[in-house]
Amino acid sequence: MDASHGVDGPVPAPTHEGAVLEIRPLPGLPGIRAAGEINVSTRSSWEQALRHLASAHTDVSFVELSDLMFIDVGGATALAVTAQQLGNGRIVVDRPPRELKRILDMFWPGLSTIEVAGR
Repeated sequence: MDASHGVDGPVPAPTHEGAVLEIRPLPGLPGIRAAGEINVSTRSSWEQALRHLASAHTDVSFVELSDLMFIDVGGATALAVTAQQLGNGRIVVDRPPRELKRILDMFWPGLSTIEVAGR
């Protein structure tokens, strides 16, 4: 595993009902890129990637979600809990689906350890 990025390479999640999640390291940045859907059938892969991200976290970690089509409340919860457990710094979430910002604003208003950029 590449500790600077949190994952070795593509990590396809088990598929149920057509849901697919692919997670890759971000080239040149400490973080991950997720594509597909985060829901009950792909959440374990998402949570695993977030655990690796948190273990490699120093000051700022990046989560690029421009190719994520959907994230459910459970996936948003996993992200928020990960951010809350960081000792310092923040997670910058780039171009997430619109529902992520709405979920974060509804359930974790003012969570300063997550910065949503783009979209």
